[in-house]
Amino acid sequence: RRKNTQKSEPKLAHTDDFRFLDKAAIMSDLSLDQDSCTSPWRICTVTQVEELKILIRLLPIWATGIFFCVGISQMHTTFIQQGTVMNTKIGSLSIPAASLYSFEVICVTFWVFLVNKVIIPVTRACFANGAEMTQLQRIGIGRFLMIFAMAIAAFLEMKRLESVQGGDQPLSIAWQLPQYFVIAGAECFTIITQLEFFHGQAPDSMKSMLTAFALLTTALGNYFSSAIITLIARVTGTWHSPGWIPDDLNKGHLDYYYWCLAAISAVNFVVYIYFASKYKLKKAVIQV
Repeated sequence: RRKNTQKSEPKLAHTDDFRFLDKAAIMSDLSLDQDSCTSPWRICTVTQVEELKILIRLLPIWATGIFFCVGISQMHTTFIQQGTVMNTKIGSLSIPAASLYSFEVICVTFWVFLVNKVIIPVTRACFANGAEMTQLQRIGIGRFLMIFAMAIAAFLEMKRLESVQGGDQPLSIAWQLPQYFVIAGAECFTIITQLEFFHGQAPDSMKSMLTAFALLTTALGNYFSSAIITLIARVTGTWHSPGWIPDDLNKGHLDYYYWCLAAISAVNFVVYIYFASKYKLKKAVIQV
């Protein structure tokens, strides 16, 4: 007799939150009378209900990723604008502002090595029972580092404007390297871990979709960044010409814009901490 080698899908344990959804898994007398208890539109399994709960729990985590990616998108927009009005010569070399993104890529590689070989072993030694940082904790560290990255960019822009107004030589573009370094750390902790987290928490039938869903935060972050820049440019332009982000950055206040992003990142971090602390990890039922 041939054995059935088809692997059954794991069953998820019942959770107490979103209890109103549990009604979908309760068989009513009406369903029995209509002999429709086998229809998925009439009755759901507990696992199907829990899969929907997982999606609902992931939504706030996913939404905070959008505002995180607003900061990431600055590397391709305002960081380049900031670099073009700085002294692009380092020694005898002329460094294009856009080329500093390659430094960020190198920094991501360094951060990955630092996290895996230094930070995780150290935290494992500090935590009880050899435990290490959870995925949600790593994502939170990335959200926190984004605040510092925007603050560093704002502080640099303040100093750059002071040098321009004082008639001094433009600051070297090398001063942008710290903000690229910190944002690389934020990307390492958040983007990479977020993909792992969404893939691990997703129902088996939706792993590919939720992995793509996690990457969607990058695209939406770029759109939100464009919307924020457009809004700030129009609003501040009506307050006093030429506004915070004019064509000539020496006449604007790009530092104010960076401080706004730092504030948005701080609020985003607090919101993330709240929902991450409430998040219940997926728990499968062990079948014997």
